[in-house]
Amino acid sequence: MTTPVRFELANDQVHQINTWSEYEKAVRHPNLEGWAFRGQGSSLWPVESSLSRYLRNYRIHPAAWAIQERRILSLFQRKAHLFLDHIPANNDYFHWLGLMQHHGAPTRLIDFTWSPEVAAFFALERAQLGKKCAVWAIATSKLWNATYRFSDKVVGAKSLSLREPANYEEYYLNNEVPFVSTDDPFIMNQRIIAQSGTFVVPGVLDRAVEEIVTDQGSDQPEAWIRQFVMDVDEVRADAMAALYRMDSTEWLVRSLMSWRPIGPMTPRGFSPCPTTGPNSRN
Repeated sequence: MTTPVRFELANDQVHQINTWSEYEKAVRHPNLEGWAFRGQGSSLWPVESSLSRYLRNYRIHPAAWAIQERRILSLFQRKAHLFLDHIPANNDYFHWLGLMQHHGAPTRLIDFTWSPEVAAFFALERAQLGKKCAVWAIATSKLWNATYRFSDKVVGAKSLSLREPANYEEYYLNNEVPFVSTDDPFIMNQRIIAQSGTFVVPGVLDRAVEEIVTDQGSDQPEAWIRQFVMDVDEVRADAMAALYRMDSTEWLVRSLMSWRPIGPMTPRGFSPCPTTGPNSRN
C-alpha cells in the first residue's frame, strides 16, 4: 500500500481537542452551523474516497482511472439483481453510487454527517489508544455557492449535482477539474438516514478533499474546512459514555449492525484489469 503525500493545513484550520466538553463547545459554535462532519480514526489520514485508495493501492495508471471506475459500476449493476429488491435506472448514477458505498464497493463518494456526535463516534470508536483521531468539518454552504472553470465555461456547484445523470459523465469521470460537491441521492437508504448522512464528492481522485477545499478557500481556508484533532486517551471514555446516552447513537449502532457487504461486490471483488493490477508498474 502506498501513502499519499500529506497536505499541511494552516494553523487556523486545526483545533486540538483534549476533553469531550471542549469538543462539544467547539463544534456547536455558531460559525459551524450547517457544516458537515466526518470522523476518521487517525488525524494523519487524508480525506479521500475509497476509490482513490483503491486506484492508488493497485497502482492503476491515471489514464485508466475512468475506465476502471466505469468497470466497477458496471460490475455492480450486473450483479445487483441477485441481492437488491429495487433496481435503479441504469443511468441513475448517484443512486447506484450510494448503493455501492453502502455495500462496501469503492466509489468516489465520501461519507459525511450533519451530526458532529456521529462523526466523533466513528473517529473515537476506530482509533487506537495512544494515538490521535480527527473529526473534519466542511462548510457545505460555501461549496454549494462555489464556481469552477471547465475549459471554456464557468459552472456553479449546484449545476454539478450528481442527481443529474449527465453530470457524472461530463464533470466527474474525466478527473480534470479539482472541485468538491456535496449532496445526497433523492432516495436515501437506511444507513444514510440513521447516520444523518450526506456525501462529499471530489471531482478529481488524486488530491485530498482538504487540499482542494483549502485552495478554494484562498486567504480564509478556515472558513471552508477545519480539522478537530482529539487525543484518544484523554477524550474517548467521556465521549463514548456521553454518546451512548444519546438517542441517535442507538439508531447508529443498529444501522452499523444491519450493514453487510454483498459478497463479490465488496472492494476485494473488484480485481483490476490484468494490465493495471497491483504488480503493474505502468
